Amino acid sequence: MRESSIYNNREISWLSFNARVLQEAEDPTVPLFERIRFLGIFSNNLDEFFRVRVATVRRMLELGKDDEALLGNYTASELYDEIQETVVKHQQKAQEIYRNIWVELANENIFMLDEKQLTHEQGVYVRKYFNTKVLPNIVPIMLGKSMKFPYLRDKSVYLAVKLSKLKSPEKFAYALIRVPSRSVSRFLVLPEQGNKKYVILVDDVIRFCLNDIFPIFNYDHFEAYTIKVTRDAELDIDDDISKSFMEKMELSLKKRKIGIPVRLIYDREMPADLLEFIMKKMKLDGAEKTVAGGRYHNHKDFMNFPDIGKSRHYYQNLSPVPHKDLPARQSILKKLRKKDILLHYPYQSFSHFIDLLREAAIDPKVREIGITIYRVAENSKVVNALLNAIRNGKKVTVVIELQARFDEEANIFWSNKLQDEGAQVINGIPGLKVHCKLAWIQRKEKNGLRNYAYIGTGNFHEGTARVYADKGLMTADQEIAGDVANMFEFFKHTYYHFNSKQIIISPFSMRRFFIHKIDQEIANAKKGKPAYMILKMNSLIDPEMIDKLYEASQAGVKIQLIIRGIFGLKTGDPNLSKNIEAISIVDKYLEHTRAFLFANGGKDDIYISSADWMPRNLDRRIEVACPIYSPEIRTELKELLRIQLRDNSKARILDSELSNRYNNQLNGQRYRAQEDYYTYIKKRHQNMMKIYHNPRCAKSREGLKYIEEKGFEVEIIDYMKSGITAREIKEFLYKSDMSVNDIIRTSEELYRLEYKGKEFTEDEWIQILVENPKLMQRPLVIKGSHAVLARPAEEILKLV
Repeated sequence: MRESSIYNNREISWLSFNARVLQEAEDPTVPLFERIRFLGIFSNNLDEFFRVRVATVRRMLELGKDDEALLGNYTASELYDEIQETVVKHQQKAQEIYRNIWVELANENIFMLDEKQLTHEQGVYVRKYFNTKVLPNIVPIMLGKSMKFPYLRDKSVYLAVKLSKLKSPEKFAYALIRVPSRSVSRFLVLPEQGNKKYVILVDDVIRFCLNDIFPIFNYDHFEAYTIKVTRDAELDIDDDISKSFMEKMELSLKKRKIGIPVRLIYDREMPADLLEFIMKKMKLDGAEKTVAGGRYHNHKDFMNFPDIGKSRHYYQNLSPVPHKDLPARQSILKKLRKKDILLHYPYQSFSHFIDLLREAAIDPKVREIGITIYRVAENSKVVNALLNAIRNGKKVTVVIELQARFDEEANIFWSNKLQDEGAQVINGIPGLKVHCKLAWIQRKEKNGLRNYAYIGTGNFHEGTARVYADKGLMTADQEIAGDVANMFEFFKHTYYHFNSKQIIISPFSMRRFFIHKIDQEIANAKKGKPAYMILKMNSLIDPEMIDKLYEASQAGVKIQLIIRGIFGLKTGDPNLSKNIEAISIVDKYLEHTRAFLFANGGKDDIYISSADWMPRNLDRRIEVACPIYSPEIRTELKELLRIQLRDNSKARILDSELSNRYNNQLNGQRYRAQEDYYTYIKKRHQNMMKIYHNPRCAKSREGLKYIEEKGFEVEIIDYMKSGITAREIKEFLYKSDMSVNDIIRTSEELYRLEYKGKEFTEDEWIQILVENPKLMQRPLVIKGSHAVLARPAEEILKLV
């Protein structure tokens, strides 16, 4: 057994990652409503952690087993205690942040009310809402010593209610109410009063109306306390050979819903008698599965907090940059015959991939389309494009992974839907999860059948593509695309074996391949040649790969790691890791790209991959890594790594204590990787016009119509809806050689009432325009390094 003290424990490292998410919720430089969203993400992450990882540790404890793969010098018992202690600290911190955010919101005239703070008018509004919207969606359950305790759903919030009489407190009853979440929003926005806005949680709406729920009882005092259960999410898949895999999955999903409770969170103000009653009925002995919490649970719902803030309360909306080689209404397949194309999500639009599928669906020369599905959007445009291809007579092969955690039911639905329409659906590979992100198109051309391929680092999901930072390579390289075609032959016939010419596949060769690449760097370091690695991934926890990195560090190889989440390697050891530096970036977008750069003696080999360096990815999943040969794309990936390594705003140093210190080496300049890379991609791909457009303005509509009639590519920014930043206004002024006074609408009533005759600096005027965009002349049109105020519309010709 390895000396585990040279590794960070997986669970403790993950908790350190979630603490970085909590840092974003606390960071005063993060827009206020985005901080609320980060609180929701923190809570949602923690729920999943308990459902999966803590449940695993609990099973180890109950079996009396200490897993040898449990890194970090922990027994299962010690690890469980450490997790509980850390989680309590994090939750206390989260509650503190929550309270502070509401103080800040109050300073912005946004108030969170509870049921005791409502005015008479607000109470009337709440009661009407309760009776029409909430009451039809709740079912109160009376509890009693002789009655069977109801099943509590995983992840749902319940109100444990105590009913009593003020004059006879010894007479009481208990009840449970499940707080609705799907049928009713968790938040109710109350009517504004002047410039003040009010929000109340549906939990408190129910509390306010408890006497309407139990009218038949003669009680006059009601108390309601929140509880929430987290259950074990492990799937117990039946080994009955008479059942199809689909049937086994459906049965195991039903079992998951009644999984063993892993954690009960309760309001710490709950009366002792009510808590004791619930714990006894749920057969929860002792405190190891119970957590005393605050008045409200399921902070994950704060990810969908109502949009009632001002533009400054949110991140600036960065419009996806169209790829310069993929103009609208032109064949993508034709372009791929000339060059490889790499898409950078979310800085570029996932619609380019959708367009590729749509083109293949109607191209009469396309014979077959293949794709691997792990997670897709609820109303998936990807699946719709595949259905369209089937209806156009194409052969469509879809590999759907039914064991994609928490997406199993959705994938069963899509599997049935596609199969009913005529697709060949393959429900994974026995014993392996299919996690690679592949698409394949086969087209009949002059010289026979030609393969086209897409290899990605993230899911075919247009929703997450807007918030996950991922890469997608589209290529017609015959060796790479041929390997992908062979992968689909393997999916169809698992006895089919082939020698891959370019792509690297786990579990067959990926571990061995990357160990070989590290060995090459070690050998080059010993020969005095350039030897370095820059490795970017979500998680690094595989002991063999960590050991190899230690070996490379000891040999003098310079190693820079960019690891978003779980991190098992210990930096700072003068013997093992003196040549290893590691950071983690947590920011607006979820860092999800896996990219690996090896010096290769100064020639630089670069790969993208769907796989992290974890035992599950390298040994138990079908994953694919792909070399990048295009000089243009290699430059873009190198720049990504360079920009991320210099981040001094959102990068945290991954030290051996997992302290999450910010990498704040300012050097006189602020760098923020995600913003800087967006700017880089924008400059690199900007070959179109951008119009700041107000749809309600006739002159603005005239300018947009002129652009469209001339056939120019255009990015439309509805600045009255999305806002405009000081940086954008300054960019326009610089490129147009205009002053801020040239773009002020002096005819506006607001100008005459508030600003006419007053003296302001240029920066002050710019800030006034940011806060009051209707004061700005329109439309503003930018192309490359030039810009015009398009009044009249013919001014646009100056940009051509």
